[in-house]
Amino acid sequence: MPVEPSFTLGIEEEYHLVERASGALAAEPPPAMLQAAQARLGERAMPEFLKSQIEVATRKCTSLAEARRELVELRRTVAELAGDHDLAPIAASTHPFADWGNLKHTDRERYVQLARDLQGVARRLVICGMHVHVGIEDEHLRIDLMNQMAYFLPHLLALSTSSPFWRGDDTGLKSYRISVFNELPRTGLPQGFASWGEYQRHMQILVSAGLIEDASKFWWDLRPSARFPTLEMRITDVCTSLDDGIAIAALYRCLLRMLWRLRHSNQRWRLYPHMLINENRWRAQRYGIDEGLVDFGKGIIVPYRDLLEEILELTAPDASFFGCEAEVAHARSILERGTSADRQRKVYKDALAAGSAPPDALKRVVEWLAAETVAGF
Repeated sequence: MPVEPSFTLGIEEEYHLVERASGALAAEPPPAMLQAAQARLGERAMPEFLKSQIEVATRKCTSLAEARRELVELRRTVAELAGDHDLAPIAASTHPFADWGNLKHTDRERYVQLARDLQGVARRLVICGMHVHVGIEDEHLRIDLMNQMAYFLPHLLALSTSSPFWRGDDTGLKSYRISVFNELPRTGLPQGFASWGEYQRHMQILVSAGLIEDASKFWWDLRPSARFPTLEMRITDVCTSLDDGIAIAALYRCLLRMLWRLRHSNQRWRLYPHMLINENRWRAQRYGIDEGLVDFGKGIIVPYRDLLEEILELTAPDASFFGCEAEVAHARSILERGTSADRQRKVYKDALAAGSAPPDALKRVVEWLAAETVAGF
C-alpha cells in the first residue's frame, strides 16, 4: 500500500518596508533592523533581493494552527523591529507608488549575480509573494501531483491578489506582480514531466550548460523545492490579511491531498494543455474573483463563487482530515469583502471622493496596508 505523504506545511512571506511618515519604500533600511530580526527569529528572517524588502519563513509545521501562530510571531516581530526605526512592513505584492529606479539590491553574491544577469528585468522586481511548501516525500509522486495541480493555480491566485497599483497608477489588473514576474526566464506554469527522472535530466542540461546552478533558478508558479522534499506553490500574491493567506495555504494543502486520494483510487485529475490553463491564469491576474474562470470540461466561464464551492466540496474530506474546516471556509469571507487588491482600490477611491489629491490617496493606501498587515492578532 502506498505510503501517504506527510503533507507538512511551511509558509514564506515577503514584505515591503516603508517609511511611516511618507509611506515611501525605505530604499536603505538600517542594517541594524535586519540584524535584530535575525537575532530574534534566526533563519526565519532573511534579506530579499531589494534592500527595501524582508522575507520571513515558518518552520516546518504539522497543522494550520501552528503555521498561523508562526506567522503571527513573524509579522509582529518584524513590525516591532521596523517600528524602532520609524518603518513598517506591508504585506502587498506591489507598493502603490514606488519608483523602482530609485531602489538598490541587497549586496549578496546571489543577488549581485541576479542583477548582473537579468539587468533591467531585475531592477523592476519591486514585488513580493507568498510561497507555500507542502511535504511530498516521494519524488515521483511530487512530479505527478505537480502536473495535476497546475489546473488549480489560477483559482488560488484569484483569492490572493494584492497588487493593483504600480508606480502610482491603477493598472486595471488585480495582480500586476504576475506581469512583472513574467519577464524573468523560467517562470509561469510548471513544465509537465513524465517522471522525476525526466525532470532531473532537463534540469541537468541547463546546469551543464552553465545557465543555472541548480533547480532554485526554476521560478515556476509551482515547483519541486530545491531545498526540501516539498512541492512549493509560488503563484500567489502575498496576502495583506494573515487569515487570507492561511486560507489559501489550507486550500492548497487540501487540493494536494485530494489529488493523492484520487491517485490512491487509481484515478487522476484530467491534464489540460497549458494554453488553456494560461487563459485562466490571465483571468485571475486581470479580474481576480470578479469575472469567473473557464471550466474546460463544460467549455464555459463559471462564476468564481461556484468554482470555490466545487473546490470546497471536493476537498471536504481533506479539510476534515487536517482539521482545517474553519480555515478553508474563510475563503468565502474573501469573496464577500474582496481581496487586498479590491480593498486597496476602495481605500484609494474613498480618499479621492473625500477630497484627497491622488498622491495623498495613495499614501492612505499604504497606511491601510501597514495597519492591515498586523491586524487581528
